[in-house]
Amino acid sequence: MTKKELTQIIAKETGVDKNTVLTVVEAFMAETKNTLAKGESLYLRGFATFYPKHKAAKKGRNISKNTTIEIPEHYVPGMKPCKEWCETLVKE
Repeated sequence: MTKKELTQIIAKETGVDKNTVLTVVEAFMAETKNTLAKGESLYLRGFATFYPKHKAAKKGRNISKNTTIEIPEHYVPGMKPCKEWCETLVKE
């Protein structure tokens, strides 16, 4: 599903204009990015938790030059879905 499809579905289900829904979806995504960039977690009860995940420094390989490179420690976005959400994905 794309952002456009999501926007259309929400607009249809709520009766809100597509442009308004798109503005809200984009504002949500921007605020999620800003929160994680500040090193904070975002808790959405009944959906998921978004958090900054620490990655330690490590050595990597540049395959094209056949050299070893140092990858510094950094953070990547992490997500943990809620229990209810995981239960809906289980196939019997």
